Amino acid sequence: MAALLVYSGKSPLALELLTAARFLAKDTAWEVKAVCINNEEQAVEMADRGAATFNIKNENINLADTAAVASALEQAAKKLDASIVLLASDRRGKELAGRLAQKLQAGCLTDVNSLAVVGGKVQCQRNALSGAVVATQQIESAWQVIALAPRAFETSTAEGGGSVQELEIEAAASPLKLVASRSKAGDTVDITAAEVLVIVGQGTEPEDLEPVRAVAKALGGEIACTKPVATDRKWFPEDRIIGLSGKICKPQLAIILGVSGQVQFTVGIRDASTIVAVNKDENAYILQLADYAMVADLQEVLPELAKSLA
Repeated sequence: MAALLVYSGKSPLALELLTAARFLAKDTAWEVKAVCINNEEQAVEMADRGAATFNIKNENINLADTAAVASALEQAAKKLDASIVLLASDRRGKELAGRLAQKLQAGCLTDVNSLAVVGGKVQCQRNALSGAVVATQQIESAWQVIALAPRAFETSTAEGGGSVQELEIEAAASPLKLVASRSKAGDTVDITAAEVLVIVGQGTEPEDLEPVRAVAKALGGEIACTKPVATDRKWFPEDRIIGLSGKICKPQLAIILGVSGQVQFTVGIRDASTIVAVNKDENAYILQLADYAMVADLQEVLPELAKSLA
């Protein structure tokens, strides 16, 4: 019986992949299996969510060496009869997807945000033409590697029947040596997990930033931005960029300030539950996307908004 295999070194993403795999398996005969590499804690967590989990323990596998991880997953997929491998489409996951696909001689799709099974085939939806359209694509090869965008699926809920087994694979010592690791200095916020986002575009001015921070704090939210605000103006770290060049976010509330609404940006926020947009250009596309739109000058609106929320 063919199987679906899920893997991510990040447990929250692995649990999202588990949800996706179960969605694909519900109307098919495919089994769902999870792989963890040198991560006993993650293996237990996956098993607690009901997954048949296979833990690879091999000190030769350096998780910082994507080629070594791809080699381990290739062996795991073949041993577990898993013709479809689901990975996370974060930065490391995209690289891993390409390497694994090459080893398996598989078709590969990344940045997939929706899945369906039609006629026994997995159909994938992903943004195309810089997000202007959504393309439906499927892989025709026997082996398939699919990388899902973070938050495309919810985190898996607990189910019974999980287990942990050890899986033996062969691995030569990695030529890479991890000397040290540390978090990025200055900003460790995960905007994809925020329920409220206050998003800054090029229509904002430096004097607007203080009331923006006040609004975000009052609402218990985080600040995000468009790409030019981070890369050109350097107001915020690139980890806070929303859109094709940044992150896809699905907050409960998105307050979008001074953003025109180019498609490269909107693909990253259009699935927010409620969108509030403020822009002085009545023709800005973002106003059409918004649930609540205000044509106004930010320098007049922001101080009043911050004051009313204080």
